[in-house]
Amino acid sequence: MSTGMAIRVGADVVAVHQVAESVTRFGARYLERVYTEHELSSCAGPPSVRAAGLAARFAAKEATIKVLRPVGHQPDWRSVEVRRHAEGWCTMALAGHAATLAEQAGIADLAVSLTHEGDVAAAVVVALCGSGTEAVA
Repeated sequence: MSTGMAIRVGADVVAVHQVAESVTRFGARYLERVYTEHELSSCAGPPSVRAAGLAARFAAKEATIKVLRPVGHQPDWRSVEVRRHAEGWCTMALAGHAATLAEQAGIADLAVSLTHEGDVAAAVVVALCGSGTEAVA
């Protein structure tokens, strides 16, 4: 049975301590290169809490790029944004080259799930694609 829709799935795992080390070592230069203002404001709190939230968002960015399948030029980190809603759930927002790749792939919708426990942060991104795109399991 075919609905004319396909699914792409991307997943990624990030070590929280590596993100914490990048924040310590590079500070604002790292944060402003990788994260949007919304993402930074969503990860307020003590350094360990902030690093876990940032690591989960980095994993979501990586998982989204896997779904977009860029050839050659990878989208800017800030063009792939995790949007946290007031009620607590997150969605993905794309801009620039990332949005163009999604349009070319016929991606109609993206869903994201973030998690972190101890030194591990992870994300899974699922894309619903229109007809003519190939499904990935």
